[in-house]
Amino acid sequence: MNSEQEHDSQKVRIRHIKSPFSRSAAYPPACTSADSHCIEWENHLLLSARSISRTLGLRMLFSEITLSLDEGDRLGLIGPNGAGKSTLLKLLAGHDEPDEGEIVAANGLKAVYVPQQDVFPDGQSAREIVIDAASNSPHISLDEHEAEILAETILTKMEFDENHTSCLASKLSGGWKKRLSIARGLGETGGEPDLLLLDEPTNHLDLEGISWLEGLVKRSITGRTSFASIFITHDRVFLESVATRIVELSMAYPQGMLCVEGNYTEFLRRKQEFLSAQATIQQSIQNQVRKDLAWLSRGPQGRQTKAKGRIERSYARIDELDELKKRNAAAIATGAKVDFNASERKTRKLIVAKGISKAFGETQLFSDVDLKLGIGDCLGLLGRNGSGKTTLLRVLTGELDADSGSIDLCDPLPRVVVFSQHRQEFEPTTLLRNALCPVSDVVRFRGQEMHVITWARRFLFRDEQLDQPVKSLSGGELARIHIARIMLESADILVLDEPTNDLDIPTLEMLEEALEDFPGAIILVTHDRAMLNRLADTVLSLDGFGNAKMHASLDQAIAAMTLVKEESKPKAKTPPVDSISCGQKPKKLSYMDQREYDSMEERIAKAEVLVAKAEAKMAAPKVMTDHAYMAQVCKELEESQESVAKLYARWDELESQINEGVDDTA
Repeated sequence: MNSEQEHDSQKVRIRHIKSPFSRSAAYPPACTSADSHCIEWENHLLLSARSISRTLGLRMLFSEITLSLDEGDRLGLIGPNGAGKSTLLKLLAGHDEPDEGEIVAANGLKAVYVPQQDVFPDGQSAREIVIDAASNSPHISLDEHEAEILAETILTKMEFDENHTSCLASKLSGGWKKRLSIARGLGETGGEPDLLLLDEPTNHLDLEGISWLEGLVKRSITGRTSFASIFITHDRVFLESVATRIVELSMAYPQGMLCVEGNYTEFLRRKQEFLSAQATIQQSIQNQVRKDLAWLSRGPQGRQTKAKGRIERSYARIDELDELKKRNAAAIATGAKVDFNASERKTRKLIVAKGISKAFGETQLFSDVDLKLGIGDCLGLLGRNGSGKTTLLRVLTGELDADSGSIDLCDPLPRVVVFSQHRQEFEPTTLLRNALCPVSDVVRFRGQEMHVITWARRFLFRDEQLDQPVKSLSGGELARIHIARIMLESADILVLDEPTNDLDIPTLEMLEEALEDFPGAIILVTHDRAMLNRLADTVLSLDGFGNAKMHASLDQAIAAMTLVKEESKPKAKTPPVDSISCGQKPKKLSYMDQREYDSMEERIAKAEVLVAKAEAKMAAPKVMTDHAYMAQVCKELEESQESVAKLYARWDELESQINEGVDDTA
């Protein structure tokens, strides 16, 4: 078959595959022996993992996993902390190799892999990092000028302004570092990858950043919708809005994996169906095994001599029952058992703040903030990164003085326990047992002594992990250590600053239940929309321009913040006539095109308002419980986002027609 015939058949035969992810990583060839053993790939198939397994020490993370990825697939990868999600993503990215099985990728696949930790060279700005990535791309050949143009295009599309573009990468906030990591990967692929592989991309992003990321994953920076993505996230609203398929790694499933087509609501429905069926099967086999054991307990004469086959089937059922029990036990096991210790104070009002303001230099973070916090209250604190949320927490807890206004605390002073996003770092060699119990092998919780082994099991740590250093733990496991530590403190007020980072979904749900039952007051800073919807009585938003406003719900806060963002956007200005030199007259558009061009800004603004309204609907509590309504809102959001992308594309097209008339030699 010649190459044209192969193209006509819509199939590509791949023999040798170079890693598209890094110059140091390499995939095994898709064909290892004779031609008859080669794999035939459909043109839309990007990546395939077949029967891959991986162990960590003596523990099997997953086995015999098989999955594939097509163009346009958006695969959400979830599972308990320590289940092997990051390991699997590294395998798919070609940064590691499976113990068994093989992973093959379509020839010439361009992909971006962004790990949890964002690491950049010292002393380089964001612009320099993306230029270097574009200059050294294994996919395209660019000279220095072309690399600079591509870098500027990517950074602009990813909403970097001049301050962030020229800033040293080491000085950027966590959210902007995440954007820069993605921008660097886009530079390596010439601006348009075939595949994004993102490990916890929503960590450290504010709501504006998460909304931007949702748009990127759905549309790409140029509006193309055909590229694929695999992302590890515990953001349930992100999964609902973005994922077209969800894979959960868990020992509750055969081979350690459950794959469901659809969004998060569909996944939960199908997961429950599967686990219910698995529990029913266990009960059925258990009844049969009772009969088998009764039959096997008889002497050889009672069993007769021709029953060898039945004996083998009986032992096979016993083994199957043992495996089912393990899987169903893993399914029943929920997240860490979180239960915060309250001081049982009876005072109603704990904090009353009137007119408080704070500025650093010429930057006004917030002003004239009024709030009351009492027993049973949960205040959600919302705002973009750098808007002053952490500073407000420090002022409310007395760590910083306000510039103006007053803060009255109850008498005696309330006990405040803080779960900071800047969590105390443990020495890498510290053993887990010492991190959980720094003084002895016993903790005292709610008046009772508990051995470190029992305490560790409460937070889903295995006994053998106690003598392992904390450097071997995942980010979620480290977060559980911090939760364990603050649970030992009695509190009137819990201050939780980004508590959801790195936590798995089961632990997030347990954390939410514990906070619902906490009899004190809570100040909650998080961009987890599901958690805010469930817990916050009121939401205080900081707009980043020194203003603060109280809202009755999350969707009200999001709508208000979106409006502020739209109003703060600089208006496009038409260059003055005298700035266009002789010989550089723009091309005249047709009458209809000119009318369309003149109205484009207004049309885009209206379309973006529709996007904001759809995003606000997505954040409404009823969306998470109404599958049909969720599907409707998701469709509405996607259609409005696509409308915005088309308008921007048309605007660029009209402007390019105008610029065609400019004489560059003048």
